[in-house]
Amino acid sequence: MAATLRSLLGIPRFHLAMVVPPADPVVLDQALTWVHSSDLPDPTPWLEPNQLLLTDGGAFRDRAGRDEAAAYIGRLQAASVVGLGFATSVLHAEIPPELVAAATDAEFPLLEVADRTPFMAIIRHVADGIAADQRERLEWLIAAQRAIARAALRVDGLTAILHELEERLDCWVALFDAAGERVPVPAERRIPDQLAAPVAQAVGRSLRGRVRSAGRISIIGGEVTLQTLGQRDRLRGVLAIGNAAPLDEAGIDLVTSVIAIASVALEQSAALEESRRNLRAGLLELLLAGGVDVARRSLQRLGSRLPAEPVRVVSAPLDGGRALMEELELDADRGPGHFFAVRDDRLVVVASDERLDEVRALLDRHGVTAGASAPARLDELSPALEEARRAAELPARGERLQLFDRLVGDGMVGLLGRAGGREAARRLLDAARARGDEGHELLRAATVWLSHNGAWDPAAKELGLHRHTLRARMSLLGALLGLDLERFGGRAELWTALQLDGPGRSPRATASR
Repeated sequence: MAATLRSLLGIPRFHLAMVVPPADPVVLDQALTWVHSSDLPDPTPWLEPNQLLLTDGGAFRDRAGRDEAAAYIGRLQAASVVGLGFATSVLHAEIPPELVAAATDAEFPLLEVADRTPFMAIIRHVADGIAADQRERLEWLIAAQRAIARAALRVDGLTAILHELEERLDCWVALFDAAGERVPVPAERRIPDQLAAPVAQAVGRSLRGRVRSAGRISIIGGEVTLQTLGQRDRLRGVLAIGNAAPLDEAGIDLVTSVIAIASVALEQSAALEESRRNLRAGLLELLLAGGVDVARRSLQRLGSRLPAEPVRVVSAPLDGGRALMEELELDADRGPGHFFAVRDDRLVVVASDERLDEVRALLDRHGVTAGASAPARLDELSPALEEARRAAELPARGERLQLFDRLVGDGMVGLLGRAGGREAARRLLDAARARGDEGHELLRAATVWLSHNGAWDPAAKELGLHRHTLRARMSLLGALLGLDLERFGGRAELWTALQLDGPGRSPRATASR
């Protein structure tokens, strides 16, 4: 039991008496970290907070003035000394009145040490108490570490470790996965409601740093210790421990032991995870080859299932999707909503069409842009994967997930436009526009002519031209654009260019100005 001023005052053989009580009675029950003796006018360079100073009064052999006494007490207070014990019947028959007055003014604890009590007896008593406390905490730590080690051998090793830690530290314990989501581990205590949001934010910051770290945050309601799990650049999660007061050295050592055991357990599973990823890659190849039944039976043996049809195939860049892949890994056992694997350095997700919004939410959360196929059967995954890859290559429309069927819904012209065809069309038609009004009239005539399927007479009639004049204009336009408009291919290219160029610059819109 650590010694305090109150406990020392209660020991008759020390002959201690309180001359000036502290301003706050709590000081009487504050654990002493040591007892120091000195007669120096300024002993504070050798003192530490929460220590008791004993003196024979050598600094007051020549009667000190009130200012000197006040300065002496002020220095002790500034050094966070708990109190001053003044020996009488050695150099002084009584405590100098100036010192009593200075202590009274400062409400600083002043004790009389009477009857020539040896300072060493008081120092040894406090030292024995400190040693006993240290021995007791060491024994507690050894017993706790043994309990943690036994818990690690159980089938539910990690859960058992956290339960043991919670019990030993009398605190709440929360485990967060690599995505920052709370891992549902049954516990006797839960995070207080007012701490849930600040703790989640602190966990997110720890994971975004992507380096191993430990820290402590003080929040209204207690102290929270955060420690990452896993290796640098491959964090497995964060352990959060909350209690009313900061952990002492023994508590910190116990947490360190738990972190070490948990980290080793997690790293030992890395090889198993790599094997699972290789297995998924093999199953994906099997699915792409049409072996749906074999893949389905293989997954069933592993306690998993393929997503329900119809499915969509999602293709995402692996570099941008590593964090996403970790979350998919964590979510793999929560239901048959998706199957994923890595192929050709890209993350491939096969998701049930009805669960596509969940995949979209994951992409948004991790800032990953991907392409998705149209709905397909499981035996149509090979062409669906090609659709997803093509959709991923097209410029984004402001959404993380590009749907191939939406792009196809715009027609071939829409697909060409999404792939950069509008710029090519503009450059082609600018060769005619360079001739000013004449060029615009040529393009307007071409639009009308092609709208009549290349028939000369109805187009010429609509334009108010002779059909030979229209032929001449189309011949000139073909020469300007480098197209043979006598052939279907040339006409198709011109029609496509006019469609891609858009209404904002179409010949018809230009003519109407």
